Amino acid sequence: MTHRHRLELIEKYIRENRYADLHTLAAKFSISTSTVRRALVDLEAQGVCRRHHGGASVVDPDELAREYDFISRDQTRADEKFVMARFIAEQVTPGMTVIIDGGTSAYAVARLLIGKRLRVITNSLPVAGLLSDVGTVETIVTGGIIHNRIGVLVGPHCEETLERVHADIAILGASGVTDKGIWAHNELIAAVQRKMVAAADRSIFAVDHSKFGRKAPLLATCFQESHTIVTDREPPTDIAAALRAARATLANCPSS
Repeated sequence: MTHRHRLELIEKYIRENRYADLHTLAAKFSISTSTVRRALVDLEAQGVCRRHHGGASVVDPDELAREYDFISRDQTRADEKFVMARFIAEQVTPGMTVIIDGGTSAYAVARLLIGKRLRVITNSLPVAGLLSDVGTVETIVTGGIIHNRIGVLVGPHCEETLERVHADIAILGASGVTDKGIWAHNELIAAVQRKMVAAADRSIFAVDHSKFGRKAPLLATCFQESHTIVTDREPPTDIAAALRAARATLANCPSS
């Protein structure tokens, strides 16, 4: 049985039964409980289920929408986003200090960091909530003003916190990417992302192909040698050339 087929069967069972415990799933599909746990991590990252101690329950989309608008804001290209998130999570090793921003792509990565011993600095209330009960993760939340209902902290207090920290890796999203660099949809978020980039040794941007050529209102950062752009398709030639000129790294992670 392939991993993808196993995920499909477990997802079908959880959707039909609303909840399933580890031992039931292990017995039903003749696999170990550790294999079940890994499958549930993947399904949770895809937004299919919510893991609990000893099992998992199906995610209610209405419940998620009530929690934070950003979770339901864009459910397209879920497969591509999951593959990119898994690639980025593999770059994070135990003991690291990691900055995570407030986008949906960064949240998908945060789901896959559960179980690693890390220090996480974030301006995302959803990420903070996700990691708050994880004993292996020390979570530091920046100060700031909550931006609308997307659960992101911005403003001078947030920026001041980021000026006082250092991280091994910053994990960020983008509203758009052109040959000029990474774009954000407003000045407050662009300013925070600049501080995150400055505070980290490396910055990894999760960018699906729909963001290429899209120029949002504010340029958050030009490409830098310390940047890695993780995407699901090869970028247009002008963006690829700009990345090479800046000595930035391009990682193409197609979903199939």
